[in-house]
Amino acid sequence: MAAVIHIDVPWLLQRYEDVLPGRPAVGDLSALVAAVARHRVDPPRPGVAADPAWRAAALLHTLAVLKPLPSANARFACATAVAYLSVCGAAVDPPRGALAGLARDLMSGAADVYRAADRLRSWQI
Repeated sequence: MAAVIHIDVPWLLQRYEDVLPGRPAVGDLSALVAAVARHRVDPPRPGVAADPAWRAAALLHTLAVLKPLPSANARFACATAVAYLSVCGAAVDPPRGALAGLARDLMSGAADVYRAADRLRSWQI
């Protein structure tokens, strides 16, 4: 079973530097705070476990939809979710383009956080 890891805003800021070095400062720190708070919820709804995939999906959804950055929010959200799963020992290997497609589905409302968690679980290696 993968470990439950709780991240914080400094961790997200470090991911931002790693993924998008030299970019302008974060435009909305409250969106990062919201992502941190949301990934800690347990259980997210009755009968649903807050496993690493759900927590990563919560980060991905919150960061992609709330758009804390001036640009490249989907890239940051995807990279953050993958990094979070890796830290938890639940690495993923999504098919080419699948992660970007998931981010698009979340931003358009075609997928929700639970569907995103299911997709992330299906890509675990």
